[in-house]
Amino acid sequence: MAINTLQMAQNFQTLLDQQMVVGATSGFMEVNAGEVKYNGGDTVKIPTLSVDGLANYDRDNGYNRGAVSLKFEDFKLTQDRGRKFLLDSMDVDETNFLATGTNVMTTFQKEQVIPEVDAYRYSKVAAYATRESRKTDAFTPDDTNIIKQLNKEITEIEDLIGETGDLVIVMSARVQSILNEAAGKKGLLDVANFTHGAYNTRVRTYNEIPIIGVPSARMKSQYVFNDGTTSGQEKGGFKADTGAKAINWIIMSRAAAIAVSKTDKMRIFDPTVNQQADAWALDYRKFHDVWVPKNRLASVWANFGA
Repeated sequence: MAINTLQMAQNFQTLLDQQMVVGATSGFMEVNAGEVKYNGGDTVKIPTLSVDGLANYDRDNGYNRGAVSLKFEDFKLTQDRGRKFLLDSMDVDETNFLATGTNVMTTFQKEQVIPEVDAYRYSKVAAYATRESRKTDAFTPDDTNIIKQLNKEITEIEDLIGETGDLVIVMSARVQSILNEAAGKKGLLDVANFTHGAYNTRVRTYNEIPIIGVPSARMKSQYVFNDGTTSGQEKGGFKADTGAKAINWIIMSRAAAIAVSKTDKMRIFDPTVNQQADAWALDYRKFHDVWVPKNRLASVWANFGA
């Protein structure tokens, strides 16, 4: 029976895009991409809206007219990553390719793609905070200082943007264990649902601010993203740069970062079409990036370790 590989590829692509939002700890950033214009390729358009402030009302002449400006700025998706997998036709036939192919691609995305995308996003958001000097350097948290420091940095943000109730704390799992010990004893932690668009998970909260726990390997200031061809990088993936700092946590508005992730041109070739080998071929390509627009930089703060 003939298999519609084009339709299968489209189904795979939809499944993998959904898995990114749900599986990535940074998935809440993708919800903010609803305002982004994407027409394929490596460029997106992000809108910036600005309006004039209040003016005096004149009893004779009425209202002073204000200006509204809506501009779209082009941003490049700098992360263009991909892989090809071959499934030998002797091991996988038409009857079990769908199950095996789905298992291969979802495992690949869960174990390789999602950790890399998370790591890239957090390092870039932290870089935005660094450029704006909205950071704490060389802080070593322990159960005597973590609550005071966290309160100080939350205040730094709320002093600029107000108590919006929109903050989230992205925290290294190792540091979160310290906070659990220190704040738990004082009854400062609770548990709640964290829902932001399609992203929904159960998290701890500190002063009603959700805490997203992240494996510490994904919370570094700099990474090397292997190209898959250079000697020593053939297996691809990523690793922390030698000069990377640990990111203890990032405090940010949920709406601060705009992340775009596209599983672009997922392709499947059956063994009769594949010219490389007598095997099913699965081509996976991922475009992704994250940005913090200028008008949202005040709502980000990064805390770095040594």
